[in-house]
Amino acid sequence: MLTQERYQTILQILNAKSAVTVTELAQLLNTSESTVRRDLNSLDEMGKLKKVFGGATAVTSLEGISEDSFSRRETVMTAEKDAIARYSAGLINDSDFVYIDAGTTTARLIEYIENTKATYVTNGIGHARRLIQKGMSAYVIGGKIKPVTEAVVGAQGMKSILSFNFTKAFMGANGIDITSGFTTPDIEESLIKERAIEQSYMSFVLADHTKFEKVYPVSFSKLKDCCIITDALSNSEFSEHTVIKEVLK
Repeated sequence: MLTQERYQTILQILNAKSAVTVTELAQLLNTSESTVRRDLNSLDEMGKLKKVFGGATAVTSLEGISEDSFSRRETVMTAEKDAIARYSAGLINDSDFVYIDAGTTTARLIEYIENTKATYVTNGIGHARRLIQKGMSAYVIGGKIKPVTEAVVGAQGMKSILSFNFTKAFMGANGIDITSGFTTPDIEESLIKERAIEQSYMSFVLADHTKFEKVYPVSFSKLKDCCIITDALSNSEFSEHTVIKEVLK
């Protein structure tokens, strides 16, 4: 096997397992442990993985505080978001009192909701407008409006949510990581997300595969506290920490 082929295989294994030992790699690649160590050193220098004693771990993508506008994010991963949204809409029952988080995937959820007997609460300004246009019973929480995401945030928003006891919450996330959990760039928005999850009997995070193994500055929930609905999962280790539904598998 050529060097570049070994590099690619090592990274594929790490993508699936997050961590691997030198001995395991030597057996899988049918090569010597000394060759594997040289490969790991090279890949570590390139920033492709993190070399640790006896093996290597995958590199988690650390993201900054910048955030694309709502309109720009609407045009990304549209087919995946539609599949996630269509499945999620089917989870809503007549008696549900539903919280819908601001975000582009949750916006797609509203397009697929057909249940007019459930009641809906949201912190998304555009979400609330679309819900009433569809004839749904809807409430929007009060507070400061964040222009980039069109989300209601702040202390007043948190106070509003305390009045509600949701049966289901459908949440968005910018990053999903095994250690850091669900993350977002904005502190005020993270507090709203955290409070909504606390006030809900069941919480679902709607996120396409590009959100995994990314970490943004603020964590708002541990993995175990929310189910994940995604298009496809490349790293099976996430399934050891929470319930995950892959809608395009």
